[in-house]
Parts: sequence; C-alpha cells; structure tokens
Amino acid sequence: MMVMETSKANAILTVLQGCNNLTRLKKIQAHVIVNGLQSHPAISNSILNFCAVSVSGSVSYAQLLFKHIQNPQTQAWNSIIRGFAQSPSPVQAIFYYNRMLFDSVSGPDTFTFTFTLKACERIKALKKCEEVHGSIIRTGCDRDFVISTGLVRCYVGNGCVQIARMVFDDMPERDLVAWNAMISCYSQAGYHQEALRIYDKMRNDNVGVDGFTLVGLLSSCAHVGALNVGIKLHRIACEKGFLRNVYVGNALIDMYAKCGNLVGALEVFNGMQRDVFTWNSMIVGFGAHGFGDEAIYIFSQMLEAGVRPDSVTFLGLLCGCSHQGLIEEGVDYFHQMSSKFKIKPGSKHYGCIVDMHGRAGKLEKALQIIGDSPWQDDPVLWRTLLSSCKIHKNVVIGEIAMRNLSQLRAVNAGDCVLLATIYAGANDEQGVARMRKLIKSQGIKTTPGWSWIEVSDQVYRFVVDDKSHPDTGMIYKKLEEVTHKASLAGYVKEESQFIIPGSCSEECLESSSTYHSEKLAIAFGLAQTTEGTSLRIVKNLRVCRDCHEFTKFVSQAFDRDIIVRDRVRFHHFKGGICSCRDYCNGGVPIDVCGSAIMIRILFKPGMGNSIVGSSSWFVWMKLEEILEPKNHE
Repeated sequence: MMVMETSKANAILTVLQGCNNLTRLKKIQAHVIVNGLQSHPAISNSILNFCAVSVSGSVSYAQLLFKHIQNPQTQAWNSIIRGFAQSPSPVQAIFYYNRMLFDSVSGPDTFTFTFTLKACERIKALKKCEEVHGSIIRTGCDRDFVISTGLVRCYVGNGCVQIARMVFDDMPERDLVAWNAMISCYSQAGYHQEALRIYDKMRNDNVGVDGFTLVGLLSSCAHVGALNVGIKLHRIACEKGFLRNVYVGNALIDMYAKCGNLVGALEVFNGMQRDVFTWNSMIVGFGAHGFGDEAIYIFSQMLEAGVRPDSVTFLGLLCGCSHQGLIEEGVDYFHQMSSKFKIKPGSKHYGCIVDMHGRAGKLEKALQIIGDSPWQDDPVLWRTLLSSCKIHKNVVIGEIAMRNLSQLRAVNAGDCVLLATIYAGANDEQGVARMRKLIKSQGIKTTPGWSWIEVSDQVYRFVVDDKSHPDTGMIYKKLEEVTHKASLAGYVKEESQFIIPGSCSEECLESSSTYHSEKLAIAFGLAQTTEGTSLRIVKNLRVCRDCHEFTKFVSQAFDRDIIVRDRVRFHHFKGGICSCRDYCNGGVPIDVCGSAIMIRILFKPGMGNSIVGSSSWFVWMKLEEILEPKNHE
C-alpha cells in the first residue's frame, strides 16, 4: 500500500513540474484530494509554490491554500513570503515573516531572509530591514553572500548607501551578482563616481562582467560624462558579444548621446535590434543637443518601422523643437500626442511648449498656454516662463510668473534672482531691493552648483571657488592665464547685476568675483590634456551668460572643442561659436532647413558598431552648413 501511494505521489509531482496554468493546477489538485494526498509535504509545497511564485499562479489562492496547511514547514513559509514579496502587496510578506517567527517551530533560513529583505526594499521599511539584519547575524547567516547581496539592495533602497557599502565590504566572498548589486545601487542612488570606482576594484577580483554590469556602469558614465570609460565598456561589450542585448545597446546609445557623441550613438543604433526605448534614446539625444530636425527625422523612421511612440518620444521631440526654435512643428507634434496617438500630455510636455514660445519672445502666448493647461499648479511652468521673461526683459509677465510661484509657496532663490535681473535691466532699483530683502527675510536656500570633467579616464568634480583639489594652486594660476587669453580674443567679463550678500552657492546667483565651477573645470582640463583634446563638462545647473561667453572665447583662443551639458541642453563650443547660436540667451534660432541630410547619410542600417572616439565632426559639419563665414568674424 505504501509503495502504491509513493508511486502516485511521484507521478503527481512529475505532472506538477509540467503545469503551466492555474486551471490545470486545480485539476491536478482535485486529483490529489481524491487520492488522499493533500497532506503529502512535497505535493502540498509544490502546489503552494506554483500559486505563490509562478506568473501563471495566484497569490490570493496561495494564501487560501496556506491556511489549510497544518504546521507549515519552512519551505511553505518561504513560498508565501516570496509570493507576496514580488506581488503588488509586499507588506504581506513581512506580515507572514512575523507570523513565522511566532507560530512556526522551524525557523527562517537563507531563503526566508532573502525574500523578506526584498519586501523591505520595496516598501522602504528601514527599521524592519535592520531587525532582519539582526536576526541574520544571530543565526550566523551574515556570511552568506546571497543574503548579504539582499542586504546591500535593501539598505540602498532605503537610502542607506554607506551601510550598504559596509555590508558589501564585510562579505567574505563576492560573486558577480554581488558586484552588480553594488554598482547598480550606487548608480541608482546617484553616486556615479563611486560606481565607476568600484568597477576598478571589481576588475581586481577577476569576476568578469555581464549585461547587468555594463548597463549599470554605462548609466553612471552617461550621468558624469565619462566618455572614455564608456568607450572601453563598449569594447568589452563587443568582445563578449553583449551587443545583442537590447538593454546594453540602449545603455550605450544613452551614454554616447549624454556624453556629447551623437556619431557614437548613431553607430550603435544602426547596428542593433530596436525597441521603443532605443528610438526614444536617439530622439531624446538629438533633442537635448538642440537638433530638432534630426529628432523629427528619427521620429519619422520610427513610425515607418511600425513602432508606436510614447510620452517620452514626444518629450524628446518637443525639447528638440524648443531648443531649435521650431515652434510650428512643436505645436503640431504636441497636438498629435492626443489627437493621433491618444497620449495625454503631462506637465513636462506643457513645459516644453511654454519654453518654446517663451524663448521665441511669444510671452503672452506662453502665459495663455499655462492658463489653459491642467498644470497651472506646477511651479516648473511658471519658472520656465519667468526664465523667458529674463531673456526678453519683460517685467510685467515676469511679475505675474513670480506672483503665481508665491501663491504656490514655491519661490526659491533662483526665481528671486531672475526677477531681480529683469528689474535691474529696467533700472528698477526698488524691485531689485525687494528681491534682495525677500531672500534674506525668508531664508531662501540656493542649490549648490558643480561641474564634472573627465581627464585620463578619471572624473573630477568642482564646485564654486573650489579649493579642495590637490593641485588648487596650479588650477587657479592656469585659470588666470586662460582668462587673459580669452580676453585677448574678445571676452569681456559680465559683471553681476544682482549680488546676494554672503551667498555664492548657486552659480547663477554668484557675484562676479567668484570662480564658477565650469571655469575651474575648463582650466584643469586645459592644463591636464594635450592640444586638440576635446573637453567635456557636465553641470547640474544652467550655464550662466558670463560662463557661456567665457567658454566661447576659450574655445577660440585655445583651438579646443568644448562640450558642456547643463541642466537643460548641450552646448558645443568651437572656434568662438556655440551650437545654440546664443538662442538660450535671446539669440535667433538656427535655421537648419535641409540640415537633416547629414543624419540621413549617417542613418544607415547595418553600419556596424565600430568603436568611435571623441570626435564631434558631425556637429561641426552641420554648423559649417548652417553658419555663414561672416558669423565667424
């Protein structure tokens, strides 16, 4: 009799292994009940695990099954905890973990801790994470690298990056998954330099890399502008065959575009299978560089390929149209979002439309757009309008924008300075005084400004008046030389019209006597690189007018290509000219009718994935088409 039951149980377990849907599972379960095998541990656990964990299962049905298990063992507890940890209700996983501690004779094991930590990570339960960590130490599981990896992820998910690093450093051994977890954690938390530094240590452990490693590292390269490191990662992807991975390909496109190398982005794009994120990366990349025509051309190719655009697609299109001054095209695409593609515009799309009209001097229209939008309570729209009022020196609409920011209780120091600058341009000393008083009385804080620059595969960070670099003396001496040569080329320092006493933490608010972070980065880059080397700088704020002029003349005086990515867009400086043609400071939009010919030449499927260097020839070939010789004078 026992042999027969064992035979039936083995047969049922074999059938359960091939089960792929809940309906079939319930039929198998009925057969189990008929044969009196519902209390068989292996069978009941297998059924429970399918319902809790499988994509074809049902965690609610698993919960019902669990209630009927008498004295569930650790494996059953793990199934229900795991099921809820990856469900829309991860808090239930912690509920079952607590019940297990009080009701179960068998204690938690490594799987229990791993699944519970996942739930803590998802719901940001830091105290519970610390409690589970204590239990892990008491049970001697803290040397298990799977659990340690879960702890790293959980602490980072709760914003405790330093504790995560301590756990990581204490691991007796680290596999590729653990290294990937730490890289991903640093990247997601915004510690991009640390992510790149830890990769240097990872290479010493000879654990290799996979697609997850490359995606995390390329994301950090994109954020800090580490093009040289990104190119080396591209070579590794080629050597190991990872370019077939669409996520790696998309990360490479994003890295090249955000590092200012659109040729590199296009070459990767042309040699890979594409999803919507691939197309979006190229469209957003061209938009950020101010090449609206090229973004539009890629969009047309996207539609021909049968790929449906999403909200990100249109955000890239609208940014490109705004930066290039393509108002009619931008408005048309904005309307197509809802009328043709049934995509509801968000606040960022409205922000692009407001910026598009504001930069072009159509301030009344921009004001009307905000008033007619469902996003009147979004401070970004009013701040965008205020910025345009500064460009075009419009006091009346600037005051309207500031009034709305005040009503929304969203006024910051940058807003006050923008309006004060508008007042100063209109010789309204009382207005300037009111803004200065408002900042002092309200204690309004500024955003610290910083710049990154990559030199010899290392990324260096500078802040305003930075004295922390070991070569500070050399950097400031070089900056004096650079400023002198730029002045001989025609640079005239723009004196600040509005100075906040005791404040120099946000570069757009600084007095004329301070050294802005990108000036220090440029001086350092010129001192540390050979002639002809392009400089790439990433800023967290907009480039101020003075630094914009300074960089133009430095590019001319030293015959260097300087690429600056600020909070809004890219600026490619060469020979005293910026690719934005000063449109960001009130200049005229670039007329690039027919300039998309270059992108059509480059846009050839099957071009392959040659590793591209730092050349910006594509950008400057376009500029030579656009700008007449007289503009070089």
